[in-house]
Amino acid sequence: MNLPTTPPILSRAGWSALVFAVLLVTAVAPVLNLWIPEQSSLHLSDYAVALLGRIMCYAICALAMDLIWGYTGILSLGHGLFFALGGYVMGMYLMRQIGQDGNYKSALPDFMVFLDWKELPWHWALSDSFAATLFLVVSVPGLIAFVFGYFAFRSRIKGVYFSIITQALTFAAMLLFFRNETGFGGNNGFTDFKRILDIPLATPQTRMALFVTTGLTLLGCYLLARWLVVSKFGRVLQAIRDAESRVMFSGYQPLGYKLAIWTLSAIMCGVAGALYVPQVGIINPGEMSPGNSIEIAIWVAVGGRATLLGPIVGAFLVNGAKSWLTVAYPEIWLYFLGGLFMVVTLFLPNGVMGWFLTWLKSRRST
Repeated sequence: MNLPTTPPILSRAGWSALVFAVLLVTAVAPVLNLWIPEQSSLHLSDYAVALLGRIMCYAICALAMDLIWGYTGILSLGHGLFFALGGYVMGMYLMRQIGQDGNYKSALPDFMVFLDWKELPWHWALSDSFAATLFLVVSVPGLIAFVFGYFAFRSRIKGVYFSIITQALTFAAMLLFFRNETGFGGNNGFTDFKRILDIPLATPQTRMALFVTTGLTLLGCYLLARWLVVSKFGRVLQAIRDAESRVMFSGYQPLGYKLAIWTLSAIMCGVAGALYVPQVGIINPGEMSPGNSIEIAIWVAVGGRATLLGPIVGAFLVNGAKSWLTVAYPEIWLYFLGGLFMVVTLFLPNGVMGWFLTWLKSRRST
């Protein structure tokens, strides 16, 4: 019996597109932003760099959601929590980088001085180390997701019940972070960042370095996701999505597979949050709101579930439209988002990318 061969991660055209994307991120964008004069029509403004960097962080979250929802059939409404946790870990490091340049000229962050704290709480112990911060960006969301997922999946919670529990989890975390005594800045969160690795954040060169890092991280996450979904592991995930009981009868234990992809998707969101904070300059409990997690699901639905490229496209389409509409027509933005979701649900059930692939296949067959 011939076993099915594992398809390549990318086709030749796919690898060419990836190389082109790498060149755009690492060469074209820096040249257009740093070297082309502002008076030129080819100049990439600092605003555009910040906007694109932010959307690329969102795209990483959408990619993570596609792995857990599109390929495994588990709809999470709490991935905004993992995004915010990664952002808070990075924010704690950036607050320590302020040093005594704050308003109160103290080694403690300004909000702690204002609240009459005498020393850093225990969970800030490693916040002055960049290496420890990188480790915690991965381990904190990953550990919380692992513990939560273990008990949820072992109890065979699925469907709408799982979605509601994840939404409740992120709402509870948001309420916790709003409290001043937790040491996370309360309602205001963390802001007024000045340096990263002792390098000023406000310079165009630092902003471009963060942009390039975010772009390469997005491409790396896409490659990792492609490698996973074309492997045997990915085929088992899709089998769990389509018929979990049959997977169990075939001798596989879905718990390990679901827990692994759930934890990985949480880590990806945490990394996205850590990249987001130094580019935006603020992190507060609002990032944990259930609405933010629902938006991640909308990006995936608009772009197309189980396509990997679709969620990235969806993140760019929705957030690009949001950026324009909130300035030009701020009063209709929420109506647009709701209408867009209705149109996709009724007329594009496979999302924009699904529609495009169907159209492309029909063109090739004629």
